[in-house]
This record gives sequence, C-alpha cells and structure tokens, in this order.
Amino acid sequence: MHITIRPATAADYDDVERLTREAYLAAGHFPAADHPYLVHVSDVAHRAARAEIWVAERGGHVAGAVTLAQAGGEYADIAREGELEFRMLAVDPGLQRSGVGRALVEAIVAHARTLDGIDAVSLTTGSDWTAAHRLYESLGFDRVPERDWPVPGTEIRLLVFVKRL
Repeated sequence: MHITIRPATAADYDDVERLTREAYLAAGHFPAADHPYLVHVSDVAHRAARAEIWVAERGGHVAGAVTLAQAGGEYADIAREGELEFRMLAVDPGLQRSGVGRALVEAIVAHARTLDGIDAVSLTTGSDWTAAHRLYESLGFDRVPERDWPVPGTEIRLLVFVKRL
C-alpha cells in the first residue's frame, strides 16, 4: 500500500497524539500514559508551534509521525550546526514493520538534501531499541558514541546516529 509523507495539519494532531502514545507504550518505553515525558510529547499542538511535524499516511489514515528540528530550535536535543535532527518518530503499533518508519526516514533524508547549510541528519534513540538501530543503520546512519547522552534525572542513556549527506 502506498505511503504518503506530508506536513501535519491541525486535523492530524489527535491521530499523531494517539499513535505516539500507543507506539511508546506498546514498546514498553514508559510504564503508563501519564508519564511526564509522554504527556509532553503528546501535546502535538505545542510541538507543532515550535517545530515541524510530518505524518505518514497509508490508506488514508495517519500511520506515523515525526518531528524535525534544527540546531538552536526548542525541539533540537542534539543537532549541531549543519544538521537536521528528527525526533519522536512513532508508527502506529499495528503498522510497525510495514515500511512506514522507513518511508519517513527516507523522506527526511531527501528533504535534508534540499536545505541550504544542512550536511547531515541526526537522531537519538534508546539504547535497547534494536529494531530502530537496524533501520537507521540500513539507511546509512552511523553510530556516534561520543555524542551519546544521559537523560537527566534517569538512568536512561540515549544513543546518537548521524548520516552525512
């Protein structure tokens, strides 16, 4: 089935919130929907006012979403000058491993190549999110362990991947 990648509209926010929450919970990243970080990323209107959100549509339904940020932006965690960072990549749990995540990442890389001053795409991912690691590596992203960082106040360490363009 064809996957369309496009900027999110306000009409998509409820779907983006739902699939982000469901994807993070189904993967076991958070114990409950009221976890403070999950509540934060579920505020899609807040995110959209400060960063760019894209959705993947499949069969006329929002199947995935991602947030794009550049260095200095409120939603940039690790982007350095010249990097487009993507965060909060989430795919509807019922559609994972169907190509939706891959399509989103491929679209991000293609978009980054059109941006003046951008020569890399960067991201962080959980240390035990091995399926995501395999996806990023298969798309030419390299681990950059010297940029890994701990989430303040937790024992979580996030891994950094970068793809040079």
